[in-house]
Amino acid sequence: MGESPRALTKLRLDETNERYYLNVVNYINVVMIKGAGVGISERRRRDSARVRQKILNAARDLFAAQGYAAVTMREIARKIEYSPTAIYSHFQDKEALINELCTVDFMVLASGFQHIGRVADPVERLRKIGRAYAEFGLKHTNHYRVMFMTPHPAFDPDKNDIEKGNPEEDAYAMLKSTVAEGIKAKRYRAGVKDASLVAQTVWAGIHGVISLEIAKSCDDWIDWRPMKKRIDAMIDILIEGFTKP
Repeated sequence: MGESPRALTKLRLDETNERYYLNVVNYINVVMIKGAGVGISERRRRDSARVRQKILNAARDLFAAQGYAAVTMREIARKIEYSPTAIYSHFQDKEALINELCTVDFMVLASGFQHIGRVADPVERLRKIGRAYAEFGLKHTNHYRVMFMTPHPAFDPDKNDIEKGNPEEDAYAMLKSTVAEGIKAKRYRAGVKDASLVAQTVWAGIHGVISLEIAKSCDDWIDWRPMKKRIDAMIDILIEGFTKP
């Protein structure tokens, strides 16, 4: 299978635009080709990676638009003008496809947090994690829909390459460890001791702002405030509610 996708964290971060996302996705899909033989040519390896990426992109778009349950492997094949047999040569079934799709996208999300891990102040780091999470969701709306707004089978720890609990690969672990560090440093209010509760509350608050933007931003019934103001207000309220003045 080649080098582990965990090596993606060694890639140089490009925080400014889509290129970083595409670089990581391409890298992951090259190293995650299943069943690649030792003697396979570079051309075949790249062709296989490109086909695999086309399948993942098509599946993501369909899952985001119709929901995981409504989409068939045949429909994914039709979208990219491939035969169903070609799809099954890359993915055993739809569950294997969604598992890899989410593995890739969650790794990209976690990798985007890595430069934030160097921020010494855990409360300021939490603020930056919130903003980075919101930026990811707003920049990659279909990815976000599939990852966080579309019911689908839960991750199988034995069938993905993310190491649960490792902040370099697990975005939730980064969030929770940042909160735990702040609690240990006594930056939080008296009685705030449950890092999981704080992490999940912060996540839920920011997720709510992103989800409303994705699902309802075109609704003229609501006079929506600017997106940045809504994100900043939510982050400020959550952090100020948990931390010491």
